Amino acid sequence: MRETPTGTPVGVDDPYDHAGVCDHLTDDGRCRFALTRAGDDPEFAAARRRADYDCVAADDDREFRDCPHYRSTTDGRACVRCGLESVRMAHDDSRPLLEEHHLSYGSASGQGEDGDPTHEITVALCRWCHAKIHESFARIDDDAEPDPDAFAAREERRAKEQSEFGFTSARERRDGDSEG
Repeated sequence: MRETPTGTPVGVDDPYDHAGVCDHLTDDGRCRFALTRAGDDPEFAAARRRADYDCVAADDDREFRDCPHYRSTTDGRACVRCGLESVRMAHDDSRPLLEEHHLSYGSASGQGEDGDPTHEITVALCRWCHAKIHESFARIDDDAEPDPDAFAAREERRAKEQSEFGFTSARERRDGDSEG
């Protein structure tokens, strides 16, 4: 199983099995990196320009992992391991239910020690699954249910969210204050 730079497990053998489309891919199949950050890698940008800025993976015999600037980061809506959905509270400093979990870490050069390309690949994990991945041999693709504490935290947030949707007129608030 792959490990973080500090030696803890990331929960997968091959991060690319869990990666999505490249964050730099535009809706029309072009490479946003080459279009907007050409100065960061002029040779790459020139090659993409010659190919009408088509994504590297648009070539039939290539994949996203073949691109030195491939990056796939999470949208953070649900835990990929147990399915716990995020409930974000506006104007609240409480710790999020979901966290970004790195399956692979990009490097400045785009290449690892073994010469293979390195790319930033992240998924969303609830705090409870995140701890299990890093502290044991739990895997991203385990068949898992949300931890009871995770489920309770989510339901507590949903209840708070529902209470904030309630409407109380000024008259009801005033009448309620005079009764006390």
